[in-house]
Amino acid sequence: MARMKLIQRWGLMRNTNPENIQEHSLQVAMIAHGLAVIKNRQFGGGVNPERVLALAVYHEVGEIITGDLATPIKNFNPEIKKVFSQIEEVAKDRLVNMLPPGFTEEFKPLIFPQEDDREHWQLVKAADKICAYLKCLEELKAGNQEFLQARDSIARDLAAYNQPEIVYFMETFVPSFSLTLDEMD
Repeated sequence: MARMKLIQRWGLMRNTNPENIQEHSLQVAMIAHGLAVIKNRQFGGGVNPERVLALAVYHEVGEIITGDLATPIKNFNPEIKKVFSQIEEVAKDRLVNMLPPGFTEEFKPLIFPQEDDREHWQLVKAADKICAYLKCLEELKAGNQEFLQARDSIARDLAAYNQPEIVYFMETFVPSFSLTLDEMD
């Protein structure tokens, strides 16, 4: 897990601010937790925010072995996506098998979400997309136009979720990510 800080994201794009999967996982965990709280408090949901947070912390662990494959490559065709998904599953299984005896049953459900985690996992995936969107905004604010198309594509993906907690988060919190410290009030 300590190697997460060595795996860089957005490898095929020029970055003004590099990001690794350890940093990314923390941001996803915080936003996923927030989405869970919003879902429960604003929209009558019944998810476990702490479970969502834990799943988010571990959502990229397979990349410790595989590295971060750029989304356009993953999505180039369905066969590549399917095969890479299988490779990630093998990588995660390998990591789980590295655990000392007696620990597997504690960590495996975090690395391999269970059937009853479907709603929790959807929030993690939405938070992952929101973080990608925020990265695009950050890069665009720094003058890096290379993230323009990615921002627009990710915005369409987020709109397709059609979940009120995502809309609420995007409208309520995303504008603050563009503020300077002096502008925050």
